Amino acid sequence: MMTKKNAYPLFIILLICCFLGFSVWSAMRAIDAGPEVTDADYYSKGLKYSSTVLEKRAAAVLGWKVETQLIGRTLEFRLSDKEGKPVTTANGGIFLYLTGSTTSKRRPLQETEPGLYIFNLTAGMTGEMNARLEFERKGARINRQLLLNL
Repeated sequence: MMTKKNAYPLFIILLICCFLGFSVWSAMRAIDAGPEVTDADYYSKGLKYSSTVLEKRAAAVLGWKVETQLIGRTLEFRLSDKEGKPVTTANGGIFLYLTGSTTSKRRPLQETEPGLYIFNLTAGMTGEMNARLEFERKGARINRQLLLNL
């Protein structure tokens, strides 16, 4: 007489082994990778939410506009108000997210003439890069996201 084998116990054991294997793999990835936050100020921005909203509103009321231009290896940023007058003595900086790095580095911008801020790109800065532009003056702040393709 032929007996019929039941495959359910084998299937259940295989399912439990897959679940345990995936759980171990997931835990190891979580331990090795660390946080994937690329902006070092990510958590502090949440804590300062109300103050940054006020800064952005102040810049919006002032009508600040930023025009970006790449000339050779120099990034030029023209900062003007709603009347088209240059905004002088602003504290400008650019945060570069370089390829292969998980952190950004803030680099200061130089004001060469009223309302014109520049940043010179180095020879090593090539390819596609994300950047965040930031200007602050007298409690008003404006931020812009940039995608550079060099």
